[in-house]
Amino acid sequence: MRKTTLLALLLAGAAALVLAQPKPPAAPASQAASAPEPAAASAPTSSPIERGHYLAAVGDCVACHTQKGGARFAGGRALQTPFGTVLSANLTPDAETGIGRYTADTFYRALHEGVDHEGRHLYPAFPYNYYTRVSREDSDALFAYFKSLAPVRHPMERNQLSFPYNVRGLMAVWNWLFLDKGPYRPDAAQSASWNRGAYLVEGLGHCQACHTPMNRMGSAKHDEAFRGGRFADLFAPDITPNTRTGIGGWSREALIEFLHEGRNVHSLASGEMGEVVAFSTSQMNDADLAAVADYLRSLPASPAGMTSTPTAAVMQQGEAIWQDACSACHRMQGEGVPRFFPPIKGDPNVQQQDPTTVLHYILAGTQRVPTAKVPTPLTMPAFDWKLNDDQVAAVATYLRNSWGNVAPPVSAADVGTLRRKLALGKVHVNAPSAGSLRQPGPGTLAPADTDSRDNGTPQAGRAATSAPPGNGRPERPQQPKGNPTGEPTGGPG
Repeated sequence: MRKTTLLALLLAGAAALVLAQPKPPAAPASQAASAPEPAAASAPTSSPIERGHYLAAVGDCVACHTQKGGARFAGGRALQTPFGTVLSANLTPDAETGIGRYTADTFYRALHEGVDHEGRHLYPAFPYNYYTRVSREDSDALFAYFKSLAPVRHPMERNQLSFPYNVRGLMAVWNWLFLDKGPYRPDAAQSASWNRGAYLVEGLGHCQACHTPMNRMGSAKHDEAFRGGRFADLFAPDITPNTRTGIGGWSREALIEFLHEGRNVHSLASGEMGEVVAFSTSQMNDADLAAVADYLRSLPASPAGMTSTPTAAVMQQGEAIWQDACSACHRMQGEGVPRFFPPIKGDPNVQQQDPTTVLHYILAGTQRVPTAKVPTPLTMPAFDWKLNDDQVAAVATYLRNSWGNVAPPVSAADVGTLRRKLALGKVHVNAPSAGSLRQPGPGTLAPADTDSRDNGTPQAGRAATSAPPGNGRPERPQQPKGNPTGEPTGGPG
C-alpha cells in the first residue's frame, strides 16, 4: 500500500513539474490577435459586461486564448512543455467546444479550484492557482462578458500529453500540496491602493507565473517571489526593487509609463512582455496602474546575485562586435536613445543571472509591440545569420559587464543550445581569422583585421595593431573636433 501511494505521489510530482503554470512561447502580438480592443474605462462603475471586458484585459486573456489567425478567445494557442502540448481553451459561448455549458457557479469553480463544468481537473497552464484570488463579483462579470461574445465552434484535442502526464486526476495531489484557495484577503495595515495592486498582481495579472522561479514540482517559490523566472525561450526579469537587476532604479512614474505605453527612459517592452503591455496593462485605467506600481515598489528587493569577472580577451572581442553591430542604435557607451533604442547601460534586463532573454534577442531579434499610445513597432534585427556562438557570447558578456553593468559571463555552449532550440540556421558569413579579437569578421562594414573602433572616423580601415603592454588595447587615434567620441556620424540612429 505504501509503495502504491508513493508511486502516485511521484507521478503527480512529475506531472506537476511539467504542467504547472507555464506561459506560452514568446511571439509577436500578431500571433495572438491583430490589435487590442479598448477596454472599459472604469471597471467599478461599468455594467457587468463592460466590467468583464475590462477584467479580461487585466488578465491578458486574449494573448493565451487566441491562436495565430484565429478568432478572438476561441482558444487553440499551444502552450509548450517538455513532455507535450496543452492547447488553450475556447472561451466563447459555443455549447460544444467553448463555455456554453458553463454556469456562473461552475465558471467560478474553474477559476478558484481548477475544476471544469464536468468536474474534471484543469492543468495549471490555466493559472487558476492565481485566479483563485478573484472575487465572486469579478468572476461573474468575466463570465457575463465571455457569454456575450459570438460563439465560435473550434474542435481541438487540447491535451496532447503522454502518459502519465495526461492523467488529469493526478492534479488533485498537486492542488492539495500547492493550491491556496482564495479569494484575496485585504491587508488592513495597507492602503486601499496597495491592496488593489496586490489583488491585481497576485490574482488576474498572475505576474508570478513568469516572474517567479519554480520548484521541482512546478509550483512558484514564493520565498523568491518576483525575482525572475525561466519560461519557454525567455527569462522574465527580476521585478523587485533591486537597483541593479530589478526596478529599484525606476521612479513610480517611469514604471507606470512602461506599463501604459510599453516604454520609458529605461526600457522597451517586447516579446512576451510586449503582449502583456499591448493586450493588458495599456488597457488599464490610471488608478489601477498606480496601484500596481505601488504594490510592486513595496516588495522586498532581491539579494545580490553571484558574479564572476570575464576575461580581457572576451571583453576585447565583445567590444569590437558591439561597435560594429550594436552601437549605431544603442550608442557607443550603451546610453541608447531613450524611448526609441533602449539604453544598455544600467539595464536590469541585461544584468539578470540568467542571460536567456539577452541571447534570444541577439540571435532572433525582437519587436516592440505597438500600443494605441505608441503605435510604431520598432524592431531589433536578428544576428543569428551573422555572428557565431563565440561572437554572440562575447558581445553578450561585454554588454553585461560594461558601463557599470555586472553579470555572469556567457558561454558559447549556452548560445549554441538556445540557437538549436530556436531552430535557427548557421552563420552565413565567415568566422574571424584566428587570434583576431577586435574585428568580428569580414561580414561587417570595415575590412577584416582593422581596428573597428576607428569606424566613422578619418582613420577608418587602419590595420589592427598588437595591444601594448599595460592596458591591453592600442592607443586610440586623436579624433577631429566636432566628433570627440568617435561615434558614427551618419547612417541609422
